Amino acid sequence: MTDFLGAPRAVRLTLRPALVLSLASVLGLAMFCWPLFAHPRPSAAAHTVDAPFVFMATLPVLILVVLAELSRGGIDAKALALLGVLSAVNAGLRPLGAGTGGVELVFFLLVLAGRVFGPGFGFVLGSTSLFTSALLTAGVGPWLPFQMLASSLIGLGAGLLPRARGKAEIALLVAYGVFAAYFFGLLMSLWTWPFLAGTATQLGFMPGAPLLDNLHRFAVYTVLTSTLGWDTGRAVTNAVAIVLLGPAILTVLRRAARRAAFDAPVGFDRSQL
Repeated sequence: MTDFLGAPRAVRLTLRPALVLSLASVLGLAMFCWPLFAHPRPSAAAHTVDAPFVFMATLPVLILVVLAELSRGGIDAKALALLGVLSAVNAGLRPLGAGTGGVELVFFLLVLAGRVFGPGFGFVLGSTSLFTSALLTAGVGPWLPFQMLASSLIGLGAGLLPRARGKAEIALLVAYGVFAAYFFGLLMSLWTWPFLAGTATQLGFMPGAPLLDNLHRFAVYTVLTSTLGWDTGRAVTNAVAIVLLGPAILTVLRRAARRAAFDAPVGFDRSQL
């Protein structure tokens, strides 16, 4: 399976892997939205008990994606090598911004790679990039599995963007990069909201309250604590990086995909046997 420019997908998705990715996405979103449907204790320490279970759910999904593709010939050594290189590059880019003022350099490359190599590759790259960077920066904690899930969804979405060419494609990627910045911040705020805002404030989570009431409280909370600051800085960073570096990086990634020839059939030269 190739994209509209003829660049082969690094991870070819047939029905079974596509179903696995869909299930992983639904479960991932459910993990973030649990405060709206549960009654957690207003204690930050309480959520550390949940984090290992999220890790246990995230990593097997990624393993299943890889194993499913390996069993169907959907990912080979070249794709794995490319995944390792891009994960390492992303891990190296992340400390440069260090999240100061929302400056995050890890997401624009994830969007571009997902665009070129497809949703399956983008999903896996999102998790491996955040996991590798966390190891390098000592950022391992209860928040890591949530960051991995959110990044995977961003990479998956980049691979599902509609067709476009030239400036229209860059505009599309800029718009998606801005959306991804706010989407990531929204999800990361949602899972910590009950514990950081508490239940004794007007912006806090109210166990047993109607869903719309809690959604309103959360909307005000995330706008004041995340959207206007960190998320906007991340959105600006993504937009500027995609505009300035996007065309060149897309060209390099597509050239690498063509040279790797992921879809080339395996054959043997009988004259050499």
